[in-house]
Amino acid sequence: MGLKYLVGMAFMAFPFVMGAQTLETINDPTVKIKELDEVGPFSEGLAAVRKGVKWGFIDQEGNLVIDFRDDVVWNQNADESQGDIKAIRYPKFKNGLCAIQEIKDEGIPYYGFMDTQGRIVIEPEYLNVTGFEDDRAIGIYCRRTFRGKNNFQLNIYEYAFTEVILNTQGEIIWPISKRENISMIKKRYQTPNLTASFISPNLILIKTSDSDFQISNISEQIQKP
Repeated sequence: MGLKYLVGMAFMAFPFVMGAQTLETINDPTVKIKELDEVGPFSEGLAAVRKGVKWGFIDQEGNLVIDFRDDVVWNQNADESQGDIKAIRYPKFKNGLCAIQEIKDEGIPYYGFMDTQGRIVIEPEYLNVTGFEDDRAIGIYCRRTFRGKNNFQLNIYEYAFTEVILNTQGEIIWPISKRENISMIKKRYQTPNLTASFISPNLILIKTSDSDFQISNISEQIQKP
């Protein structure tokens, strides 16, 4: 029996199979996740998938490996040229970490990171932060000190802000500069811009004024984690 005959028999048999099963029932076992609103690109073997305002992550086999959650960072109007938290169009992993956020009692978002298991490994204590490159990121760390309650029983905090370099363990490995004039009143709050950016693994460019910049070599100050 020749190969052409076998191929022909196979095509003749296929309509009878289709008669017993619809395309829907044939394909249903292959469907991993239904009713998605959006799918992001793969990064480090995982892709973000959205239902409503919640995102989960799938692996390259289509398995949901991080369940849907509402604390991952994304922005439909992202400006990807910024390089900070405002640049994140889709949630994604870099250096094994993905940005998450927590809205604290002032009504202001603080940012941290989760790992590929969905565990928060860097607590949300940053008002702005870049993604990780070469196991380092730049962020504005906010230290909150509780000072009691006011007459309306609202919490009162004292704040201190520092732009810093952090590693993938969440350790602050180098302070860049103190930051001032950040309003923590919700109706006046604006995400503060970063003044520093990496231009190489060991060089950071720092904006010192509206028209001045400086370059710092951090290789001697920082020991790689």
